[in-house]
Amino acid sequence: MDLSNLQPAEASVKTRKRIGRGTGSGLGGTSTRGHKGQKSRSGYSKKIGFEGGQMPLQRRLPKYGFKNVNRVEYKAINIETIQELAAAKNLEKVGIEELLEAGFIAKKHLVKVLGKGALTNKLTVAAHAFSKTAEAAITAAGGTVEKL
Repeated sequence: MDLSNLQPAEASVKTRKRIGRGTGSGLGGTSTRGHKGQKSRSGYSKKIGFEGGQMPLQRRLPKYGFKNVNRVEYKAINIETIQELAAAKNLEKVGIEELLEAGFIAKKHLVKVLGKGALTNKLTVAAHAFSKTAEAAITAAGGTVEKL
């Protein structure tokens, strides 16, 4: 076997249907488009979501809710998670870099610290936002809060 006798697998290559090449081909005349109607005309294209004149689905269903364009979304991190991270890596300061390194957040995330769990170490915690309970728990443990 060499390059001179290579050929495709049997029935894997099919010649395309050449339509509109005269009546002798069997595919002349209307050229597989049928008789009359919008789809038989040249330049026909259907709008996305068009259902033949029937009221389209996106117009039948009601609009719902409200999307606030100014919403700021935070990635929630609990105090217990911060405590575990600080204990495992022997940290005094837990910030965005440490959380990123540990895989809790992505680079694009804004972080909000929530108050679930207990803090035993005296830590400096840096984040974009804090809940009141988280802030109180951190300061009660003797730590400090840094808002970015």
